[in-house]
Amino acid sequence: MAVTNGQVGEHAFLRGMYADGYYPDHVVDRGRVILLGLCERIEAERPADLAALYVLTHAATEEFNALQDAFWEADSDIETVAREEIAEDFWFVASAYGFADADVEELIAPRDW
Repeated sequence: MAVTNGQVGEHAFLRGMYADGYYPDHVVDRGRVILLGLCERIEAERPADLAALYVLTHAATEEFNALQDAFWEADSDIETVAREEIAEDFWFVASAYGFADADVEELIAPRDW
C-alpha cells in the first residue's frame, strides 16, 4: 500500500541522519522504511484515538529497537542526535494524521535507545 497523505509524501524522513556521515545511509534507509510502514498502518487501520495510535507507534518503536544492532555493526549508534531526529519524525507522523496533541515521549515509550 502506498502512502496517500500529501504531507507525508513530501516529508524528508530522518533528514539530519542522512546529512551526517556518522549514520550509514543503508541503515538510515531501514529507519525510513519503518516510519513509512507506520504511516501505511495508520492509513489502513485509521486509529480512532491516541490510545490506538500509541499501539501503532509502539510497534514501530520496537522495530527501531531491533535496528540498533545494524547501527552497531556499521560502527554507528542511535545516540542523542539520532534519538531527537527519530522522535521528531514520530511526532511529525502523528501530527500529519491529525494527532498533534500526541505526547512525543508516549509515541516512542518502549524505546531502548
